[in-house]
Amino acid sequence: MDLKGKKVTVIGAAKSGVAAVNLVLAAGGMPRISDARSMEVIAAAIAGFSDIPAVAVEAGGHTRDFIQGSDLVVASPGVWKDAAPLQWAREEGIPVMGEIEFAWRFCRKPVIAVTGSNGKTTTATLIAKVLEAAGLKACLCGNVGVPFSEVVGGGSVDYFVVEISSFQLELVETFRPHIAVLLNFSQNHLDRHPDMHDYFNAKKRIFMNQTGEDHAVLNADDPLVQGVAVGLSSHINFFHRAGTANPNFLAVAAVARILDIPEGVVADVCASFPGVEHRMEKVRIVEGVEYINDSKSTTVEAGRWALERLDRPAVMIAGGYDKRLDYASLTELVRKKVTALVVMGVIKEQLRDTFEEVLPVAVIRGGLEDAVACAQRLAVPGDCILFSPMTASFDMFDNFEQRGRVFKQIVHRLGDEHA
Repeated sequence: MDLKGKKVTVIGAAKSGVAAVNLVLAAGGMPRISDARSMEVIAAAIAGFSDIPAVAVEAGGHTRDFIQGSDLVVASPGVWKDAAPLQWAREEGIPVMGEIEFAWRFCRKPVIAVTGSNGKTTTATLIAKVLEAAGLKACLCGNVGVPFSEVVGGGSVDYFVVEISSFQLELVETFRPHIAVLLNFSQNHLDRHPDMHDYFNAKKRIFMNQTGEDHAVLNADDPLVQGVAVGLSSHINFFHRAGTANPNFLAVAAVARILDIPEGVVADVCASFPGVEHRMEKVRIVEGVEYINDSKSTTVEAGRWALERLDRPAVMIAGGYDKRLDYASLTELVRKKVTALVVMGVIKEQLRDTFEEVLPVAVIRGGLEDAVACAQRLAVPGDCILFSPMTASFDMFDNFEQRGRVFKQIVHRLGDEHA
């Protein structure tokens, strides 16, 4: 992609936006960046530019004048596809693309892309570890934490393993992963997508440019996902849950088979895998109560997954930003696994109304520290305190990672640990 002398405007100054700006600079372009937040808030992000004086910055809101004259507009994943600055660009005839699509234009190595409503990070992480164990160089990036734009131009890499969300897929045009994995589909992001149909269509875009040289890996146990196979040009590879096998591990094994990686390598990696941070992460035991950080739980199904894996009674902390999700399907599982529910954030009343007939519910008007203190009072030795919010963090935190780190900091400030 030739950007020499081209004016590229990036919308959004979070990690992906900063990475896109630096990629523009490396390609000889003239980057500009616009963010709705104040200059004070984005100052740390701006400090991450590789050539600060060369970047024009607009803070405190987007304006049409700032975008005019651009040769390209790049949107960070957090920017809605119909956001005003993107609409202005289209009206001006300026091409618009998302950060994943932008990075793809510079990619010279095959991509393994992973999407789904739940399990993306674990699966993508395991795939990268399996590749490394097989002697290949893998770069894990995308929605997992390191933007694709940040790594696409560097180092010796055999495969990019990209975790990709529906937000990132909305604006892909030519993005073509050699292997594309769709793990599952359930309700999520209905605060951003108008309905489930729109959300599912965004997920399916991961396959849109694949050819007969590429591979689609699909969950045969999910009827909607299985149906995606109809009409695809790529080779179809189904994985099917057998017995108690973890379906994420099965997806990893399917990718390994495509790449002729021995089953023993996959088995060894999966057996030694400690899990990812913020996903059923055991923090510590205090006065006989185990604290579990599951901040990565941002959906109903993620909460179900966590509850199904508990081996002891739980006091559960849940709640956060309103994603317009329906929690009623968890009623019986919560009754079975949870002794008390502590709810917080924007959706606290919704959670109270959903579950108050099946167990005690404590409504927290304050923040996470108050919620932990309440859970501590309700728990008895032998219980666990499960922090599994089942929704997004944006009402109180920047992202689920910050939310999980704060939870762990609170827990580590509690009384002495006991075995």
